[in-house]
Amino acid sequence: MGTVVTIQVLAATAEADAAITRCFEWFREIETRCTRFSESSELMQLTANVGVPVSASPILFEALRFALQVAEETDGAFDPTVGRTMETRGFNREHRTGAVVQSPGDADPTATFRDIQLDPHNRTVTLTRTLTLDLGAVAKGLAVDTAARELQPFRDYAIDAGGDLFLAGLNPHGAPWAVGIRHPRREGELVQTLHISNKAVCTSGDYERGDHIVDARTHRAATAVASATVVADSAMLADALATAVFVLGPEPGLELLARLGVEGLIITPQMERYETPGFCYAA
Repeated sequence: MGTVVTIQVLAATAEADAAITRCFEWFREIETRCTRFSESSELMQLTANVGVPVSASPILFEALRFALQVAEETDGAFDPTVGRTMETRGFNREHRTGAVVQSPGDADPTATFRDIQLDPHNRTVTLTRTLTLDLGAVAKGLAVDTAARELQPFRDYAIDAGGDLFLAGLNPHGAPWAVGIRHPRREGELVQTLHISNKAVCTSGDYERGDHIVDARTHRAATAVASATVVADSAMLADALATAVFVLGPEPGLELLARLGVEGLIITPQMERYETPGFCYAA
């Protein structure tokens, strides 16, 4: 997933250690199935089959189902079919080996999420055009949520997957976990600190990897937002919505968050702040 994952569980027991080990196994399993940076991944094997139903694992099917829901909610501003566009923008190297991964050259640049058909009853996926899928905005959140389920019996824990956070219970000082939101322009400075318990927090920023977030409607880099932070019940939801809000821009982004009942903070390149009415209560 191109990031460092840290897990902290306050209960120092053998059971907790075993659960943490299972968490990291889930991260590896979800990456193996959902990455577009390996030709052998289940995701890339799926894209090699067009026009026929392909059986999908529960992990891949859930990631796709959720991504398509967000695509519908945003009318295609968020779209998991942007993989080909991401490749052409240089996001085509496996982070550990540096190897270039290239999808089929006949990938249709006009393909959208509407060219993906899911059959929940048979758990199959049918692609109606040749396309390249990118689940980067949902797979990491799914892995965080899966790890959180493993750790539920231990009540007080924190999972950090490169800024995708799930924070449960209380920190070692007996207080809610403190989360600093990075200033998008000033290194080492925070714009706000949140105090979080039993919630996920995810931020998308233009400081992360340049123009790594693309508006699927125009195939151009999204530039209306410098930083988008979302607080939600699940990391997959917070992760996907942070990306979607980054693409949509401040006012449509706030409308999306309000419609889905989650809290968020949006900062523009001009350092203007937009936030949902309840965001202040998370601080």
